[in-house]
Amino acid sequence: MKEWVIWQSGRLDQLLAQELNISRSQVLGCIKAGLVSMDGKICQKGGVEVKPGSYVCVQEPPTAEITPLPTTLNIECLYEDEDLLVINKPPHLAVHPAPSLKEESLVDYLVAKGYQLSNLNGTSRCGIVHRLDKETSGALVIAKNNACHAHLSAQLQSRQMGRYYVALIQGHLREPLFVECHLGRHPKNRLKRANLDALKVKGGKPSKTFFVPLFDGLKCQLVGARLYSGRTHQVRAHLESLGRPILGDRLYGAKEGSAKRTMLHAYILYLIHPRTGHQHLFKAELLKDMVECAQSHLQGNNWYGCLQEASFLERFSTLFV
Repeated sequence: MKEWVIWQSGRLDQLLAQELNISRSQVLGCIKAGLVSMDGKICQKGGVEVKPGSYVCVQEPPTAEITPLPTTLNIECLYEDEDLLVINKPPHLAVHPAPSLKEESLVDYLVAKGYQLSNLNGTSRCGIVHRLDKETSGALVIAKNNACHAHLSAQLQSRQMGRYYVALIQGHLREPLFVECHLGRHPKNRLKRANLDALKVKGGKPSKTFFVPLFDGLKCQLVGARLYSGRTHQVRAHLESLGRPILGDRLYGAKEGSAKRTMLHAYILYLIHPRTGHQHLFKAELLKDMVECAQSHLQGNNWYGCLQEASFLERFSTLFV
């Protein structure tokens, strides 16, 4: 439990996010759970105005209680210590459970394996700091405690933590380029995100990705991507806006039969360790299905050299940010 006097005026959710170094969505989660009180009264809204001298109390969320389910998954661990876990997420695996999900999620797997997990985001998302789409594979960090979770969430906001992706796309990019636009729900398909600027639709959130051509096949290309924001479906929607959808990504215009799943992989994850302050970089090797797809579309094994860590990162080293 944390108790203190706030000497500033402003919205409760904004002041708590600043004081606790967590996102406003996490603050709202605590408020909805009845964990926040001000001057002895439980707070029910994040937008309530705080007067200087107000006494605020934030309780720790209760320990996550999820019934462990048997698991048949075998997930590669890239790194583990007392604070965090980094994995190479396989495709076809949802990160957290949902009412519409009948199969096992990553959270189910983590609980079944007995991992200690943070609970800032509630029991259904325990340990989950950021997510990958169900069909997307690659590097994902899991927080084992709330202090680590809050620290990593702050890094996501400040972009001290981030990812580089690789994807197999239809067609070719001629040169490195930025895509920068307002990204939001597609006005005609609520399952998709779209470049709202191109559609001349107001709204959405700023998004920015840098794409680098890595290796050319006859009708497709291996590309690298660095994210400067973290919007839902960002890489997929940005590539569709260029007319270069990811192989297998039928939602965003890929040809039927081009691949068995969306060929997108979170290749490198970088972060600052919350306890030590040291910079860490984790590389998640491409999984078997994506390697086989690349070999089929890129004619052989020569393409793999462009994924050597040093040469891959060198492609992005001269960027202006």
